[in-house]
Amino acid sequence: MNKTIVLTGAGGVLCGTLAKALAKEGNNIAVLDLRKEAADAIADEINAAGGKAIGVAANVLEKESLQQAKKEVNGAFGLCDILINGAGGNHPLGTTSNPFLQAEDLVNKTEGFKTFFDLDPSGIQFVFNLNFIGTLLPTQIFAEDMVGREGCSILNISSMNAFTPLTKIPAYSGAKAAVSNFTQWLAVHFSKVGIRVNALAPGFFLTDQNRALLTNSDGSLTPRGNQIIEQTPMGKFGEPEHLVGTTLWLCSEGASFITGVVIPIDGGFSAYSGV
Repeated sequence: MNKTIVLTGAGGVLCGTLAKALAKEGNNIAVLDLRKEAADAIADEINAAGGKAIGVAANVLEKESLQQAKKEVNGAFGLCDILINGAGGNHPLGTTSNPFLQAEDLVNKTEGFKTFFDLDPSGIQFVFNLNFIGTLLPTQIFAEDMVGREGCSILNISSMNAFTPLTKIPAYSGAKAAVSNFTQWLAVHFSKVGIRVNALAPGFFLTDQNRALLTNSDGSLTPRGNQIIEQTPMGKFGEPEHLVGTTLWLCSEGASFITGVVIPIDGGFSAYSGV
């Protein structure tokens, strides 16, 4: 492909895997992450394998930080051809303790117990900002490089719960629905200047953020983990490598007439009614 590809949140498991896969295709990779050491670790791994990568510290919620990151990327590799907006996540302050509200929950005084009525607006705002603003701002900064050039595209990371919200996480579900909607909006808005915009909607992948929620210390599944597997027709969690094929395709010239799509990669979870 021989492109310059910028990935945010690429110090993590999923986008780190995408960064390494894209590097193997001959691309220049800018690994952006809030944690410089995490970005450098992925970049070092790519370079040790014969690829070309730099690790760059970047806060996707601060325009000045992203502008500085862009200077580093442009100085090392030239203009950005492809942006993958991978930064995102949830927060406990935007999560209810139970999936369904029961009357007795209103008098539950257990420390840390949260009903819908206890959700902290600041936590919900953080989740919306991280996922939506954290997609919008990098796009504002890096997409300017792409205007009027061939072969440029943006790939956002939505979620299968953008289609149908999961219990307990209203902020994250709503924020990812916003990312999917924004993907479609951007695809139309950028359609006349040669920039395609699409999104992946991963299902359940074990990451550092959700491992404790879905698995016990001995590796067995928690009740929520079991519930997910039972609702996933393929009967397993996704592996980071399962995102690679669709990413390579959407970033390639083979997808040159594809824009505005959100593709579930979820083992059938979003297609299954449960019956």
